[in-house]
Amino acid sequence: MTPTYILGGYQTDFAKVWSRNGQDLSDMMREATLGALERSLVDAWQVQSIHVGNAFGEIQRAQAHLGAMVAQVVPELWGVPAMRHEGACASASLAVLAAMAEIEAGRYDCVLVLGAEELKNLPGDQSSANQNAAAWQGREDIDCRFMWPAAFGLMAQEYERRYGLDRRHINRIAEINYGNAKRNPLAQTRKWAFEPGAFSDDDTLNPVIEPGTRRQDCGQITDGACALVLAGPRFAAEHARRTGVALSSVPQILGWGHRNAGLRLKDKFERSAGQPYVFPHVRQAITEAWARAGVSGPDALDGIETHDCFTTTEYMAIDHFGLTPPGQSWQAVESGMIELGGALPVNPSGGLIGGGHPVGATGARMLLDAARQVTGQAGDYQVDGAKTFATLNIGGSCATVCSFVVGVRDAQAS
Repeated sequence: MTPTYILGGYQTDFAKVWSRNGQDLSDMMREATLGALERSLVDAWQVQSIHVGNAFGEIQRAQAHLGAMVAQVVPELWGVPAMRHEGACASASLAVLAAMAEIEAGRYDCVLVLGAEELKNLPGDQSSANQNAAAWQGREDIDCRFMWPAAFGLMAQEYERRYGLDRRHINRIAEINYGNAKRNPLAQTRKWAFEPGAFSDDDTLNPVIEPGTRRQDCGQITDGACALVLAGPRFAAEHARRTGVALSSVPQILGWGHRNAGLRLKDKFERSAGQPYVFPHVRQAITEAWARAGVSGPDALDGIETHDCFTTTEYMAIDHFGLTPPGQSWQAVESGMIELGGALPVNPSGGLIGGGHPVGATGARMLLDAARQVTGQAGDYQVDGAKTFATLNIGGSCATVCSFVVGVRDAQAS
């Protein structure tokens, strides 16, 4: 791989509801873009291309054509080529992949990636229904009120059927991620408080939303944007010299994996029947990222930022990353391995459950947190000595899957 460097980035406050301030999607895109340029020490005139990740702009805000929105709100970028990418919750990861392809091809050498989503401007039930567009409308064969809690409740039931599942471990994942979020100054739930028993199967404190899914199992849908400035080796080297930073200390995207399956959840279960992994294509995306990065496996990682739109998604990620044998994710939960301070922390930022999930921004946010970790800039949720982090971002019911490995590597070796 041609190295892709992460020169810097910016995340908006995921607790902010922009519409309450008379603002909208365009305002968060402006803040994230200007913030990323400032923190990267890159001038707008140096940006050669722009990629925007967004899932639901048309149906949440009646606003499409978001590639052009960047120049609209940041006129210094007028004339820069831009495009928008949609892959449900993996939209920003697809934007990153497109930016990397341009860098690897030699077309551009400094690219802005921006993920953004506004989800709090409409009533919760309406916003939830809009997100059903990421499923196969009318053909999922799931009788429910809320599609995604029901779909990932079915994932819990599939794990129970194949391997057995103790809900104590599912509840513990939620408790860990909400706890981590209290350390994150940009997390949506950092000020939330829970009563004793909230992380149990108490039907009052943690009610069932859909079969297999309780309230604390659910990731927090929110508003937010996250921008990254990516660069190829030549631009990164010149930038390092100009800013007085050692190139070997600049985080890189060392490897990537990208796989797709069909939209319908039950088809995925049927296709993987009798196989070790519930989602073989998820495992494939992860291991392809490792191969491109020259990473041997989870033992070579210092931490993971993974998709936990629901606790069951993280439970699935644990065994698909190989932290445990297939179906035995509970071992990593029970041993404390995934906790901050454990052998391999998962979602030290709080993830989607604690940190928040602005759908189109999540993939970029994961990469920014990984970059912060490997450069020792994660603050109170820093993993000690972290040099290599992995991410896993999924869209829909694991229909679109992207995984990255981020690390710092000696410039000569790269």
